[in-house]
Amino acid sequence: MGVLRVVINGVLGKMGQEIVKAIAIDPALELAGATEKKVTQKYLLTEAGGMIPFSANLGSLLNECHPDVLIDFTNAEAAMTAARIAAEAKVNLVIGTTGLSEENLNELERLCQDNNIGAIAAPNFCVGAVLSIHLAKIAARFFDHTEIIETHHTEKIDAPSGTALETARAILQARGKAFAYPQTERELLSGVRGGQIDGVAIHSLRLPGFVAKQEIIFGGVGQTFSISHNVISRECYMPGIILATKEVIGLKGLIYGLDALLKL
Repeated sequence: MGVLRVVINGVLGKMGQEIVKAIAIDPALELAGATEKKVTQKYLLTEAGGMIPFSANLGSLLNECHPDVLIDFTNAEAAMTAARIAAEAKVNLVIGTTGLSEENLNELERLCQDNNIGAIAAPNFCVGAVLSIHLAKIAARFFDHTEIIETHHTEKIDAPSGTALETARAILQARGKAFAYPQTERELLSGVRGGQIDGVAIHSLRLPGFVAKQEIIFGGVGQTFSISHNVISRECYMPGIILATKEVIGLKGLIYGLDALLKL
């Protein structure tokens, strides 16, 4: 297999900029083009010092640079629009946005089958986060109570995080039934107990100084068991993204979740 040509949709975002750096130091990958909603120039200077095609029109960009893989870390609506365009151009997909619905995932699978391409979508590409969910699924069978505390920077627009929701769903599936949820008789401050899904309470903190942190706390008689994962910088997502970019070429169809690639 030769060098893989990659296009980044939404290159000027924080994740987009980290992905540019990761591609620049990997000899098996080449940044072939990039998009952004508002573009005032035809070419973009890369970390490697070269100039690549830069456009607000994904379709025309794909026709110009003929990439192997499109990487998208925008949002669910934008990612699905990009996926439809890329699939028609026979470009494989790596999607890291949260908020994809079951309907979205079903459509991605259809796009892959109809166009003979592969797609890897995951709510979190950080290996540590994926491992923490895997461990939590094991613990869920042995405890009746659990709560999730997720903390992010103040610019995060959604709450709870997609990873927290994915964690709750995963441990509920592993347990096979709802968790016990103590009801508060007197709630002195509205919403103080956070939200809950089938007994899994979720609390969202938004503070400056954080990138992302999640703690999954299980409680039992005379004990608690905590699984904590702390993101120091967005570099932590790069190994998972690069792995997915290289693996998606050999796929036909959709893989959801990094855990499948890690063979957990």
